[in-house]
Amino acid sequence: MTLPTRRSVLHGSMGFAAAAAMARPYIANAAAKTATVWWVQGFAEEEDVSIKKIFADYEKASGNTIDYSLTPYAPHRQKVVSAITSGEVPDLFPANPAEVGSLFAWQDKLVEVGDVVATQKAQYSETALLSAQCYNSASKKRDFYGIPFTGATLPHHIWKSLVEKAGYKVTDIPKTWDAFYDFFKEVQKKLREQGMRNVYGLGLQITTNGVDPNNTFHYWLAAYGGKDIVTKDGRLHLDDPTVKQAVIKALANPTTAYKQGFVPPGAINWNDADDNNAFHSKLMVMDLDGTISTEVAIIKKKEDYDDIVTMGLPLSNDGKPIPSQLTVVNALIPKGAKNVEVAKDFMKYFIQPEISNAWLKVGLGRNVPVMPSIVKNDPWWFADPHRKAYTEQAVTGETLPAYWAFNPAYAEVQNTHVWGEAWLDIIQKGTTPEAAAERAFKRVEEIFAKYPIAQT
Repeated sequence: MTLPTRRSVLHGSMGFAAAAAMARPYIANAAAKTATVWWVQGFAEEEDVSIKKIFADYEKASGNTIDYSLTPYAPHRQKVVSAITSGEVPDLFPANPAEVGSLFAWQDKLVEVGDVVATQKAQYSETALLSAQCYNSASKKRDFYGIPFTGATLPHHIWKSLVEKAGYKVTDIPKTWDAFYDFFKEVQKKLREQGMRNVYGLGLQITTNGVDPNNTFHYWLAAYGGKDIVTKDGRLHLDDPTVKQAVIKALANPTTAYKQGFVPPGAINWNDADDNNAFHSKLMVMDLDGTISTEVAIIKKKEDYDDIVTMGLPLSNDGKPIPSQLTVVNALIPKGAKNVEVAKDFMKYFIQPEISNAWLKVGLGRNVPVMPSIVKNDPWWFADPHRKAYTEQAVTGETLPAYWAFNPAYAEVQNTHVWGEAWLDIIQKGTTPEAAAERAFKRVEEIFAKYPIAQT
């Protein structure tokens, strides 16, 4: 296994040059204009190098100018909300967090971008296309208000050395959901017997901060058969007995693991970066978390890189594959943008498969393409064990869209951390999982009542 090196990044940049030479903008140089783009700063320096190269190559190819800024996640979110509220908006920005696109579309705050998506529609996965079609309360219909350009799922990251120190092998890890998680509880017990008092078996984001706890809940929900809690028509299915039981189990089992001492005590206060830091310090044996870069790709120490195992999802308890919820990130053009034409043209350039692929590779493969043909035509995505596992889970495996794509009400469910609050009720107040679920159901139903979607 090899670490990404400066040479490999430079080699990827050379790939950019080749890709840029093949790609073509959609506006003639004679119509040169400037678009203001508010981008999100990457977790790794390579990600910023990558997007800057994209901007520069586009400017050279088109004659247009991209006036960009790179802002960390939290300040970027605040900046965008303030701009949408005031009307002083940029021409283009990525949805941050991903679900805001559905809320802005509902509020009729976005420009329809179906013409951009159409240029690569045949290349996109079904999950990507569903994630870009949101409901507009003014037009009372769904349309493309987002341009998909990347995605992320939650793989498992495991310290092989800790598994082996406990007397097991990675090949001993069970293949079904509950047995898989119970295995790491046993690993913790064995390590504690050896005097390792500060190691925990499981890294679970059971908090109400950031995006990770929502993602964690949805994976446990799908594992127990509750993936249809919201369907493509935007309908909520809390009255479905299978969904109801899946919610109860997704609330009960992670919190039981926490109360039994198999999850670090601080997990109830974690933000999105804290589990990454905890995993890097070997506070826990296994972590369920999004992307590979925050856990693996940014690691510079080769022995640590080689010691980590990246693994997709086990089977459900009855032996069936569990689909991974793929969070697709869309580029958005707000109404009021002064140069929609160049914003659209840039995205037509950006989403060309050869350009998108080069961008993702220089960015260390932190996120995955939303066009399956990219990985099928480039062995790079399978050349590293971490990337291979992640690509097979997120691109070639079965995926589901985030529920906010089906109904913007679910974006509010996520933003208000309904499920995280239910976890904390169980942990801190002693509420039973059944009672916590009923309280959460009532809150979810109240939110959905605010977003009536016309059925066609």
